Amino acid sequence: MKLRQFLRAATKHERGELAVVCNDSIRYLYLLAGRHRYASALMATRIEHRTREVAQGTEGRLDVVPRETLVRHPEIFDRPGEGSASPGAEK
Repeated sequence: MKLRQFLRAATKHERGELAVVCNDSIRYLYLLAGRHRYASALMATRIEHRTREVAQGTEGRLDVVPRETLVRHPEIFDRPGEGSASPGAEK
């Protein structure tokens, strides 16, 4: 689920919970959702963990927002051995 979809489907209280855990405002979350800003790796990870916690109590209405969708360069989250080419290797 993308952050934009999560924010649309979430209640006011759920959006507030997400903003508090990220030490930011709901307005900033909408900037991230619209791709006007990008999250740091730390904030993206916090958002992923918090959306997982919030989604557990919603009976399928909400889903986890993957951290890779929140950063400018999602390859920073690639783990060695997961099928991605090593840096500098060209085909």
